[in-house]
Amino acid sequence: MGRVIAVANQKGGVGKTTTAVNLSAALAARGKKVLLIDLDPQGNATSGLGVDKFQQNTVYDLLINDVKAAYCIRKEVSEGLDLIPSTVDLAGAEIEMLDIDRHEFILKRKIRGVADNYDYILIDCPPSLTLLTVNALTTADSILIPIQCEFYAMEGLTQLMHTIQLVQKKLNPALSVEGVVFTMFDARTNLSQQVVDSVREYLREKVYRTIIPRSVRLAEAPSHGMSILEYDPRSPGAAAYLNLADELMTFHVEPSNAQ
Repeated sequence: MGRVIAVANQKGGVGKTTTAVNLSAALAARGKKVLLIDLDPQGNATSGLGVDKFQQNTVYDLLINDVKAAYCIRKEVSEGLDLIPSTVDLAGAEIEMLDIDRHEFILKRKIRGVADNYDYILIDCPPSLTLLTVNALTTADSILIPIQCEFYAMEGLTQLMHTIQLVQKKLNPALSVEGVVFTMFDARTNLSQQVVDSVREYLREKVYRTIIPRSVRLAEAPSHGMSILEYDPRSPGAAAYLNLADELMTFHVEPSNAQ
């Protein structure tokens, strides 16, 4: 079964979708077979890969309409990368999910039939603790946490670690912290380095060495429906996500012991 990684942070605007899309593309570029599940009703990962949200089945149909995962997957949105897209319909799905037995585990049940087809399955989560996010965390083997290098980073991280503990206790005891990746790093500011130092002291070995720089090219790529590896493969952003993919493929995962 493929390694399932939830890309999550309860705080918005931290580069979560940018990381989900570009890390997926980078893993595919390294020869891995990757499935990206867009579990955010905003559908930014879907549009960021240039996929028409309204052509066929989406993650809403997977969760609510009992459509099999195989019929929701868009094949080869880029080489080696498949996608289960999202639309705004997903925003109302949580209310409908409440009527389904063991609704915290719907996604886990639904992707079981395709999981063996992939080396990695990445889930782009909503930027809040919702039933969709809970489904992602019960499905995942581990959680990757993008953190923007800004003042409130530690506060958001503390809240998320508490959420992870609750999920481990009640729903998915095997869930581990894959690691924290710093995003939107601006080497010109002292604050960015201070945030990096504080988080590294807090989490120690759970922090990736790779740091994603603040980049105009990274910000432009989604408007062209491309990952950074397609849009500007020679850019520092592309190099950073390739390095992150290399690091992830060798990063040792242990159960989280955060208190």
